[in-house]
Amino acid sequence: MTAVLDTRRAAAPAEPGRSRIINVLLTVLTVGLAFSITVSELTLVVLAVVLVSGTSPDALRRAPLTEPLLGFAAWTLLAAATSDAPADSLRATKSLLLLATFWIVLAAIPSAAAARRFATALFVAVTAAALSSIFQVLGCPPDGSYGWPSRMPVVGMYFNKCERAHAFFSIYMTLAGVLTVVLTLTLARLRGFARPALAASAWLVGAVALGLTLVRGAWLGFVVGAAVTLTFMRRRLLVLALLGIFVAAALAMPAVHRRLETIGNPADDTTRDRLAMLKGGLRFVREHPLTGIGPGQVKRLYPAYAPPEALRRHTSHLHNTPLQIAVERGLVGLGLWLWIFAVFFVRAGRILRRLPAEAAADRALVIGALAAVAAFLVAGLFEYNFGDTEVLLVALAVMALPFVVERDLAERVA
Repeated sequence: MTAVLDTRRAAAPAEPGRSRIINVLLTVLTVGLAFSITVSELTLVVLAVVLVSGTSPDALRRAPLTEPLLGFAAWTLLAAATSDAPADSLRATKSLLLLATFWIVLAAIPSAAAARRFATALFVAVTAAALSSIFQVLGCPPDGSYGWPSRMPVVGMYFNKCERAHAFFSIYMTLAGVLTVVLTLTLARLRGFARPALAASAWLVGAVALGLTLVRGAWLGFVVGAAVTLTFMRRRLLVLALLGIFVAAALAMPAVHRRLETIGNPADDTTRDRLAMLKGGLRFVREHPLTGIGPGQVKRLYPAYAPPEALRRHTSHLHNTPLQIAVERGLVGLGLWLWIFAVFFVRAGRILRRLPAEAAADRALVIGALAAVAAFLVAGLFEYNFGDTEVLLVALAVMALPFVVERDLAERVA
């Protein structure tokens, strides 16, 4: 989907029935983003069909971020085609279709008010997932699994490896990534809710769940996202109070406290292995600087590049998004990937500066999006979250929100 509606118009005037269908699909999408990748992907496909079938040709224009996103996609295909295993590498590029999420969400949300409702629905859905993950950890037996029989696969998945919160995702890193993005998106918006005390309580539920994932990279991303929020916010008291409560609660949890003590500790096995991956990854880049080794090829080649001190001799990714991009797509691919986010931050920053002080709700949404994407990128220094479908879908959906606000702003000015 290389074109969407002009930034001044979300769609041609839509029939009430079609608008209702889109609204329902957006709500279903928020639930899918919090609970099920299958629901998310199916909903995005249906949304794309509905939008394309009902869009006036005159309303189609080039979308925000088109050049960097398409440039990155084109270079990815080139890197795959020139790899040593082009067929396997080209199959791995199917994940490029996920990038259309940005344009689909942008086209589907008709106004800034609808964008705020979408962000709130996402917050509610993720809070429910966070609450379930807290019960998951509290009810987890000492051996980390209930060993439910195969006739109860959903329950078995829910309690599998439940010593770290993962809700209904397959692994705790995914829940941590989703929580990091949504919590930072929502932090600046808490004062604007009709019941801010209830919203703050729900936010703390998500924050506790983030702590219980024990994912240190996500914690660091969250810290940066919170710092971005505080930088742009004018009224900081509620945010500071919530952050203080969260820090106190986190330090009171023994598992979290122990995990914090391992940050930067060279004796920690995870830290040692990540440093070994960094060393092996830099060797990949030195030997394949232009187009890399091709998407999906780390799993095949890493055993030959892993340094002697590596604890794991096999891995499909290097737990570092910029490094993974450079290894698979070369330094040009890394530059194109950075271009995507550079354009996002520049344009979203301009949107924020254009918003008047009285547009507090819109300002909070844009600030939240800036903070969420910053948190996503920092967390990606410790985990390949650009390759985690569930996390990437949430990040791309959030990236679309400032441009919905821009569309409304342009209409008001016009």
